[in-house]
Amino acid sequence: MSGPGPGAVAARFTGCAARSERRLSGALTEVGLDGGQSVVVKRGDAPGAVRAEAAGLRWLAEADAVRVPEVRGHDEDWLVTDLVPRGRPTAAAARALGGELAALHAAGAPAFGAPPPDGPVDAYIGLAPMRNASGTDWPRWYAEHRVLPYLRSAVDDGTIRPAESAVVERVCERLPELAGPAESPARLHGDLWNGNVLWGADGHAWLIDPAAHGGHRETDLAMLHLFGCPHLDDVLDGYRRAAPLAEGWRDRIGLHQLFPLLVHAVLFGRGYAEQALATARAALSR
Repeated sequence: MSGPGPGAVAARFTGCAARSERRLSGALTEVGLDGGQSVVVKRGDAPGAVRAEAAGLRWLAEADAVRVPEVRGHDEDWLVTDLVPRGRPTAAAARALGGELAALHAAGAPAFGAPPPDGPVDAYIGLAPMRNASGTDWPRWYAEHRVLPYLRSAVDDGTIRPAESAVVERVCERLPELAGPAESPARLHGDLWNGNVLWGADGHAWLIDPAAHGGHRETDLAMLHLFGCPHLDDVLDGYRRAAPLAEGWRDRIGLHQLFPLLVHAVLFGRGYAEQALATARAALSR
């Protein structure tokens, strides 16, 4: 039996009649409401995914630092948020985003791996499961809960050969010396690739689709480097003006990219596995 469509879902959570629907992707629909406002209706892909995303958006919003779409309502299957009208990326918006990310990170988290309030421990990054188990020591936590679980999955799937896994394991062993100065847990977006940055018609950058948790602030910045971002140098300039980064941060970008690269290897195959292995070798050579 089919359930309610996006228009009916939008009406239920907003109290406004749906006037139009426009499919954006398999899971996303733009719904125009009576009165002229538009919302985005997203269908969850896996158990707990909607709850995790809604909790993450609210946690980021509570920092009063970055712009995120307002959550209008959700249940176990559907999430309804305000639509962000699209604009063009500008250097000014990028510099502002850098300062806003610094403020978001400074809002902090109870621990590395801490989920947002009301968010599930078993969450997601994209379509991959991501467990938000807490820790107090970043190198140990990052190895145990971000790198090694996806390395094991990639080996089990045959995407990474068992003999190849040793280079990533060696990085994990050396993390205490490679990780740089200790930092307090930052409030992370957690999946901050370019596709999750919307350049709004209002001249500001907006963030969507978080995998929010407590982590190392360099991880968000490394994600922006991974797939490119318009005006990235301006983002970094705005960030460092607000919150200088520890010496050697550029040398640690690959270290922080190991996690998303291994996630992509699990989801999308050998090409990302090879990139992860090359990144691990480069980290050991520094």
